[in-house]
Amino acid sequence: MHHNKPKVGLIGWRGMVGTVLLQRLVEENQFQEIEALFYSSSQVGNVAPDFGQQSDRLLDVYNLQMLSKANILIVCQGNKYTQDVYQKLRQSGWTGYWLDASSALRLHADSIIVLDPLNRQHINQALCQGMKTFVGANCTVSLLMLAIAGLLQADLVDWISTASYQAISGAGAQAMQTFIKQLQWTAHDLPNTTNILASAKTISEKLMDNALPAKQINSPLLANVLPWIDSEMSNGQTREEWKAGVELNKILQLETDKQIAIDGTCVRVGTIRSHAQAITLKLKRCVPIDDIEQYILQAHPWVKLVPNQRKETLAKLTPLAVSNTLNIAVGRVRKMSMGEEYLNLFTVGDQLLWGAAEPLHRMLSILIDFLN
Repeated sequence: MHHNKPKVGLIGWRGMVGTVLLQRLVEENQFQEIEALFYSSSQVGNVAPDFGQQSDRLLDVYNLQMLSKANILIVCQGNKYTQDVYQKLRQSGWTGYWLDASSALRLHADSIIVLDPLNRQHINQALCQGMKTFVGANCTVSLLMLAIAGLLQADLVDWISTASYQAISGAGAQAMQTFIKQLQWTAHDLPNTTNILASAKTISEKLMDNALPAKQINSPLLANVLPWIDSEMSNGQTREEWKAGVELNKILQLETDKQIAIDGTCVRVGTIRSHAQAITLKLKRCVPIDDIEQYILQAHPWVKLVPNQRKETLAKLTPLAVSNTLNIAVGRVRKMSMGEEYLNLFTVGDQLLWGAAEPLHRMLSILIDFLN
């Protein structure tokens, strides 16, 4: 193949996922391997950021001709942008690679969901077959699958029930801003009284009377949990809950009769950037706990197994402990009282890294190798 550097267009690079993606490209020195093009909707013509490539102007993110300059587009701009532009760009004759963080194309027949510690084989096959559209999974799906990758690869999983504790970063930058404002607002306005019940009542009333900044979240998230994420489905699930089953089974490319049933409750909590999940799963056969731990640990380098002890759990199995790292912490691993084949575990991973930016970053590395 050719040895020209691929022209890689970055779209949505100023958002949270985009910012984290840029950070990863810098950490891994990947700007040396590509010719980067930066796109914008609001600042077209301004000077693009300089990462050691010759600094150019920002290109128009809606101009199909400008988009066509890139061999690879990495899109962290959200569903609406993809829905507006993707079909038009393909119809205009562009045959490049489209890497997308949003859910818009996940279930398209001509896309593959990328999570390469688990489906590298499928990714390689897809590239060889000429597939050009690669999409990151929903954050909770990626983080769940990375946690139990060893059990999935060993075909030990019958079904999964999960309860998530999802960080506000999953709702986007504005929601995060709102949450930070809620934190500031409360710190500033706390009643100074020794009567603890009165204080609690005052805080609850203030939180409930809509005085709290709630733009983008619509409810107080502080001192609260919100057991509803995304839109309503006709079967009583939320869309976030529904995504788990369809995406997990698509990533694993399981035949209809071999699919893993997965369901649960997705909950927004007041953490900043890491999602946690409490998982109950039924094993297909009885496996000793030591073996289960080995399966989990040996799946890929990012899994960190936390012993099921109080001190270790509280130090290492929390959103704060894994934020800003690529670690997928897995702990509380134990058999349950329902029977030997029922397994309990708790897992945490950074929503912006493995939950969003990292699968696309790794897909770009795979593509660069493939094109060379």
